[in-house]
Amino acid sequence: MTHSAPAPQRPTEADSSDPIRRALVEACNRELAFHAYGALELERVAREAGCSIEALHHLFDSKEELALAAVEWAERTWYETLGYLFTREADPVEALLAVARGHAVYSRDHAFPVMTTLKAGFERSDHPVGRAVNEVLERFVNNTIRLIIAGRRSGTIPPGPPPRQLALAYLGALSWVVKDLSGHAPFDAQLAERAVSGVLGVAPSGPSEHRRRIRPV
Repeated sequence: MTHSAPAPQRPTEADSSDPIRRALVEACNRELAFHAYGALELERVAREAGCSIEALHHLFDSKEELALAAVEWAERTWYETLGYLFTREADPVEALLAVARGHAVYSRDHAFPVMTTLKAGFERSDHPVGRAVNEVLERFVNNTIRLIIAGRRSGTIPPGPPPRQLALAYLGALSWVVKDLSGHAPFDAQLAERAVSGVLGVAPSGPSEHRRRIRPV
């Protein structure tokens, strides 16, 4: 029996058709991918978006509200572009490796790594933006857990740590490899796949019927 992950959740962003709002959200997302939330300057976001600070304040009541919209936008666009990878492959391992490669390629032109930056910044505090980021990452982890369970049932992922711990390690390896290798294509995609295959305990690439397991140490 073949097991596959259910369709991932795809949040929607209110008023995404407003071009000014969209430009501000995208600009904020780019800023947050490289700067801590505390260093986010609304004037710089407005300038990057090509609009006035007055227009920004008309659409967003605070920096927090803008940052929350940026987090929502980042997740929505990621799933619109790559969410199908969680369900496309019959083999759960191939799906997980495809997600790793796809995320690396996607991140060359987009700023989903904003989640990694924001998570580190809110690690020890309870803040609405930090909570939103954790919810986004939890949805990603849950999709990964489903594939890990399916892979173990089919025998393509070897026994080892509990699925949740393995999914967290998968996310950590993928996030940091892609972030640290930003601008180094095609090695970002190659090494992202190698990193997560090592975490999963499988061999990277290749048809599932010829897959060689990497035995846990």
